Amino acid sequence: SVSFIPIRGSALCKMSPLARVVLFLAFATCVAGFTGVAPRGMFNTQATPAATFQRPLSLRGPRQVGPSMFETSVFEKETIQFSVAPDPTKEDILRGGRDKFELVTKAFEGIKKIGVIGWGSQAPAQAQNLADTLKEIGSDIKVTIGLRESSPSWKAANAVGFDEKEGTLGEQSAVIKDSDLVMLLISDAAQANDYKTKIEPLLKKGATLGLSHGFLLGHLESVGETFRDDINVVLIAPKGMGPSVRRLYEQGKTKNGAGINASFAVHQDATGRATEIALGWGIAIGSPFIFETTLKDEYCSDIYGERGILLGAVHGIVEVLFRRFISQGMTPEDAFKNSCESITGPITKTISKVGILPVYEALKGDDKKKFEEAYSASYQPAKDVLAEIYDEVKSGNEIRSVIMHGDRFEKFPIGKIDGTYTWSVGEKVRAARVEEDIPLNPVTAGMYVATMMAQIDVLRENGHSYTEIVNESVIEAVDSLCPYMHAKGVAFMVDNCSRTARLGSRKWAPRFDYMLEQQACFDLDNGKGVDSGMIDKFKSNPVHTAVSECCKLRPSVDISTTGESTAQDDLSYTFRK
Repeated sequence: SVSFIPIRGSALCKMSPLARVVLFLAFATCVAGFTGVAPRGMFNTQATPAATFQRPLSLRGPRQVGPSMFETSVFEKETIQFSVAPDPTKEDILRGGRDKFELVTKAFEGIKKIGVIGWGSQAPAQAQNLADTLKEIGSDIKVTIGLRESSPSWKAANAVGFDEKEGTLGEQSAVIKDSDLVMLLISDAAQANDYKTKIEPLLKKGATLGLSHGFLLGHLESVGETFRDDINVVLIAPKGMGPSVRRLYEQGKTKNGAGINASFAVHQDATGRATEIALGWGIAIGSPFIFETTLKDEYCSDIYGERGILLGAVHGIVEVLFRRFISQGMTPEDAFKNSCESITGPITKTISKVGILPVYEALKGDDKKKFEEAYSASYQPAKDVLAEIYDEVKSGNEIRSVIMHGDRFEKFPIGKIDGTYTWSVGEKVRAARVEEDIPLNPVTAGMYVATMMAQIDVLRENGHSYTEIVNESVIEAVDSLCPYMHAKGVAFMVDNCSRTARLGSRKWAPRFDYMLEQQACFDLDNGKGVDSGMIDKFKSNPVHTAVSECCKLRPSVDISTTGESTAQDDLSYTFRK
């Protein structure tokens, strides 16, 4: 701390030259500290990681995007042209399917035991899928769940076949010590708090640390830490909530290629086999299409995406349009059909099968103009929020927010979000639903597509690859998440996701609601009209080619969100005591 002592001019004049120099330096130091011009290290203050802020440089500055190519000696990759001029891009991908399962044994060479740590959104799905695949190919690799002794998840793991007596369920520390591949799937906040003290010291030399989110890297970088250099660090990040990973794998038992796409990354390769292990993991959990990323790109795009069109933005859009349509004279039931049902029905189903642009092209006459007006009014307000979200994620602020919430979680657990009037009306609408009668509302389509395109553009401006952009902002929305909202409402979608995603959705949905109400709806009400330049950019955006290519690689079946499954997605596990 600094105390300022007033000094009269006469007193200053009486000081010796040396005293004046000392006083001047002290004053200059204070000014430097308050203005941000102090040299690094001038203030060696101690602060907790959550309170430390390091301003990133040039957040809005684009970076060069290079080709995403990788090497594998076990699997046969493909190189695909994902976009053409003016932004031509080729990327390597690995196509999955049950016909590739036999290669998992070779990819996992040297691995005898896989420890799956945690039981949140992803762990139940990935553990079951891995165990089923390894059993199907006759592998002797054992998959073991590792939990805290006090965890309420022991019963949930028992319920789907993991058992202490068979060595497939055990105490977390013991499982970590024994495992050659440790899939760390506990909550992000728990990873940040426990990794350096309770997890990393237990890892074998030469073991592989497997992550399904790059969050831990973001945390370690923010506190000046790194991973131990004698382990592999890899990532397989399914582009969908855990229950969808399990349900599509189950459907894939009768239809080859059904599953959830995944990105992979190799952050450290201590053994020379990290890439094969990561790809084998992705194939084994049923991913039909695997593409390369980095841990940093993954956490930036993933944390950003779930706060945007995947969860937070779509929730905000439904709320603002539901109110708007009622104010324009629709019944509550029709308002819900024209807002939420229109998104989760014809809009996202069209995007899933043939792309974003065909939603616009399916509209005729006045409906096409209404789409253009809604798109023109919504794009900039949505992009304003999305750019802020990206900056918050990239700077580490959003990561710190999640960690701090973890510290408050026992006192302030996450509450439910589907008890409001909007969603009680939705429950009645779903009960009487006739799928073929759901309208494709042009205003809803314009606002939803504008927000999706704004999210895509922010990612591309920040250097993300087209495979990552399309999977994080399009495929995950339409093939994994919106089908859950279509089945049972917003909570069924949001609260089957990770705690990080659930927190982000609740935090940012109101921002989208507010901005779209105050700016987009205001412009619509005041007849601002169509921004023809903006519409031309939408129609010519290079992402449409990438979306079209990814549609060809989509899961071979539509996800079944209801019916018999071991996905544990009825929310009784999410909100258990």
